[in-house]
Amino acid sequence: MKGDPPWDALRSFGEVMRDGSLSGAARRLGLTQPTIGRHIDALEAAFGVALFARSPRGLSATQAALDLAPHVAAMTLAAQAAQRAASGDAAQEHGVVRVTASHVIGCEVLPRILAGFSAAHPGVTLELALNDRNEDLARREADIAVRMVRPTQSALVARRLGRTMIGLFAHRDYLALRGTPQSIADLAGHSVIGFDRDDSAFRSVGASSQGLSRDAFRFRCDSDLGQIAALRAGLGIGGCQEGIARRTRDLAPVLPGAIRFGLEMWLAMHQDLKANRRVRLLYDWLAGGLTDYLRGRGDWGASAGR
Repeated sequence: MKGDPPWDALRSFGEVMRDGSLSGAARRLGLTQPTIGRHIDALEAAFGVALFARSPRGLSATQAALDLAPHVAAMTLAAQAAQRAASGDAAQEHGVVRVTASHVIGCEVLPRILAGFSAAHPGVTLELALNDRNEDLARREADIAVRMVRPTQSALVARRLGRTMIGLFAHRDYLALRGTPQSIADLAGHSVIGFDRDDSAFRSVGASSQGLSRDAFRFRCDSDLGQIAALRAGLGIGGCQEGIARRTRDLAPVLPGAIRFGLEMWLAMHQDLKANRRVRLLYDWLAGGLTDYLRGRGDWGASAGR
């Protein structure tokens, strides 16, 4: 290597790898495209290798760039974790805490709980990362994670909160128009909402054992939030967490005795953060609010701090 690579250049490289273009990286970082280009040039000079092949169609990462990318990603995560740690004294209720959860939990469940926490602890800045893959707490991608599978990393503190139950629901207007199925076989005559190309969530709850398949779905979408929106709009019959369905007055259960699945919910954080006051406060608050949600309390979230 011909020189020490500057951090700004490494950060720009990471964003170019993420976005696939200089212009996209510039927008994300709030810099100009020429500045990002100079950063990449500086990195290539420092390492003595070409990182991208330029063509009229854009940038193409070289093998050297692909080899470098995971190391830069790890450095970025470490820098972000350091920034959160430095945002406030570990013994104080001040600073940043980052939470990660699935899109459904993050959009449909957590905001109500986090609103109560924010009101009770205004000195804590909250970051919510939505991702349907499990963020790596050991690598400090987040401080706290809400997970639908049991955490397996030994460096984590994890608490099982209970099970969220999933059943079939439909909008009352849909049922008034099409009728209510009385058996699984009756679903063949209905508009069923389900996955398009990604069946991982479908398989994770054991739904495939009920004889349902992609061919049975009249509305297909791989976004869980998209499926819930379709359900609320009256597009058909679909699966939904019972706690979420209860919040929509016009959703009615369908075949509750025949089709019902459960998913465990876990709360996890890195064991090194146990003594961090703001992280521990939020961890305990989330545990209370999510437990109320799983137990079907109508005021879940409001009572989290009790």
